[in-house]
Amino acid sequence: MSEVNIMPNSINENEISLLRKELEMLMLERQSLLRVTGAAAGLIAEMDSHDLPISTVEAADLLATTINKLSEETLQDALSSVHAEIVD
Repeated sequence: MSEVNIMPNSINENEISLLRKELEMLMLERQSLLRVTGAAAGLIAEMDSHDLPISTVEAADLLATTINKLSEETLQDALSSVHAEIVD
């Protein structure tokens, strides 16, 4: 009787390649999102809300609230991606 080597949970090379491509795409997307977030954080930090229309202040507040919900590590990554830093 011949031996059949069947591994039901095995991943073939094609699946591994597809997973690698997907992971690379996700990492590139993350870098893009970090740059956008870093730029937005920098813009919010430089704004003077006293000189802006109320609708702009409300939009900036929503953006700032969303940015503030990020983890410290993610925010630091975002700021680093645009070469910005938090100054106290």
